[in-house]
Amino acid sequence: MGSKGKKLGFDRFLNSFRYSFAGLKHAYKNEQSLLIHFMISIVVILMGLYFKITNIEWIFVFLMIALVMAAELLNTAIENVVDLVTSDFHPMAKIAKDTASAAVLIYSMIALVTGLIVFLPYILKLF
Repeated sequence: MGSKGKKLGFDRFLNSFRYSFAGLKHAYKNEQSLLIHFMISIVVILMGLYFKITNIEWIFVFLMIALVMAAELLNTAIENVVDLVTSDFHPMAKIAKDTASAAVLIYSMIALVTGLIVFLPYILKLF
């Protein structure tokens, strides 16, 4: 047993992956924003393949995709915990949900700017 009574071992390690994939599956099926981010990510990856972007550019593209997706998953988790705690309107619940959503917005805006920096030179060469 671990320091807090948690079992240690390979089964626990495997279960952590199962739980993570279950959370990802739930968010993919139930969160429209995550689906939109996923579809945009596919388009961005296809653009990267088409334009043959550099390895460094791929690092930035995948980093931005991962950050936006992770922020969206954390936003979903926060929204669900708030909904679990209260179904009534509460100003602090609204703040928690709004600020979590704002974090996704900030990451998305940074991802957009990064995408423009990476892809705009390639797009401009087409004209």
